[in-house]
Amino acid sequence: MTRLHQLCPELPHVALGEGPTPVREALGLWIKDESGYGTAWGGNKVRKLEWILPDAKRRGKRTILTFGALATNHGLATALYAREQGLSCALALVDQPVDDHVRATVERLRASGATLHFTHTKARTAAAVPWLLVRHRFPYVLPAGGSSAVGVLGWVEGALELAEQVREGVFPEPSHVICAVGTGGTAAGLLLGLRIAGLRTKVLGVVVNDKLKLDHPTLMKLARRSARLLRRRGAAEVPDPDPSQLMVTRDFLGRGYGHPTPEAEAALARAGAIGLDPVYTAKAMAAGLAFEGEGPLLFLHTHGPR
Repeated sequence: MTRLHQLCPELPHVALGEGPTPVREALGLWIKDESGYGTAWGGNKVRKLEWILPDAKRRGKRTILTFGALATNHGLATALYAREQGLSCALALVDQPVDDHVRATVERLRASGATLHFTHTKARTAAAVPWLLVRHRFPYVLPAGGSSAVGVLGWVEGALELAEQVREGVFPEPSHVICAVGTGGTAAGLLLGLRIAGLRTKVLGVVVNDKLKLDHPTLMKLARRSARLLRRRGAAEVPDPDPSQLMVTRDFLGRGYGHPTPEAEAALARAGAIGLDPVYTAKAMAAGLAFEGEGPLLFLHTHGPR
């Protein structure tokens, strides 16, 4: 039974990974490593899919339609785990700066069995949605990054796991948890989960995507939607997230999604075998290394190459 099931026993869930994920100290930070969570593909997307995939089945859907950039780890994870669960997957993909990492991910996407639609821009993707809905027989529509009210539950569960590790003495209660913000679901889930767990820890969301509106009000709205979902499912005592526990910065975004920055390249070099990626976690790590504040910092390592 998950920790969330203690609040909402009727929530549909499928286990796709094993926790708790390990925490270690390096570079002056505590690092919670999600890269090994999951069997087919690791990283922070898998926890979201543990709630999304059974929700799609509950709704009687046979295909998941979702969105992302060319090197979308979310899209790849969705395609791989949907196939394991007997579901099809369709991906609408927008352009991003192309390098060897992007080319390798596109090849993995082609091999995943997903139907790929190269829509190139956000505007063309939006225009194609009606056709995509008909083409895929009115699928389960999943926002980019799995950042729906249901997907956020994965990181509510992740925050409850983190709080349990603090109580067990694995690491001290952090002053801040630092994570990359590509679509907002991970930060929103952490915020709500930490509030439920009673920790005072703040979430520092490091924006790495300029294609979506990812500010403090947007992330708060997403966290509140998940809180309302939990209350509708029977968790009457779930509190609303606390706005004072969320910080959002765009200082490490650079020119935009997928574009390198000197700070991220320096973080990659310092991190070495920790295994950051240049688009998400290197920028978030750069924020962690530059952070000036009291108390221990926890870096959420969300990259999951396989």
